[in-house]
Amino acid sequence: MSSIGVTEILIILAVVLLLFGGKKIPELMKGLGSGIKEFKNAAKEDPSADKKEGETK
Repeated sequence: MSSIGVTEILIILAVVLLLFGGKKIPELMKGLGSGIKEFKNAAKEDPSADKKEGETK
């Protein structure tokens, strides 16, 4: 399989624009950004906390 090219990306963006409209896209990107931020924060949490919980059980 080949990687996604510029043409495919433009087609995908056009379809997204048609489906959601210009006004909804900033809201979707804001939600996506906050979700990624929460995921990164959860990944940064202290991994030793999991070990301590497992040892006490």
